[in-house]
Amino acid sequence: MHPETSTTSINRRAFVESLAAIGAALTLGFGRDARATTHDGRKPMTIVFVIRYQIDPYQRDAFKLYAENWGRIIPRCGGHLVGYFLPWQGTNDIGWGLIAFESLADYEKYQTRLREDPEGQKNFELAQNKRFILREERNFVEVVDGTFELPSTLASS
Repeated sequence: MHPETSTTSINRRAFVESLAAIGAALTLGFGRDARATTHDGRKPMTIVFVIRYQIDPYQRDAFKLYAENWGRIIPRCGGHLVGYFLPWQGTNDIGWGLIAFESLADYEKYQTRLREDPEGQKNFELAQNKRFILREERNFVEVVDGTFELPSTLASS
């Protein structure tokens, strides 16, 4: 791989990951006071599980079905599904899944439920049999206090 291509890909990837984390944070209300609660009295989510998928661009519809299936499974197993995202412009082979949890302990409970969920097992098998996911990267992110939702200091003209 040409060095300039590698550097551009890494920078672009880091940028997209940052956008995904910010989108998740906006969705979940990060930036609010840490003592605040959600509409149902729970503490706000504190971590976001970001999954970056490299998919076969010729099997986009299969990945879309896979993502739609998670829309039923993930909430049932205890995850707050922020969303799944298909490639639109730019790269045609990168998709995203964002799932939030109040704590790592909640994530671990979710993992146990997910492994035991018959529909979840079936969805994993779908991906293995169709082979539309070429690579997966998983990361947990959190917002750094004092760095989120800072408005521009430039005066509007």
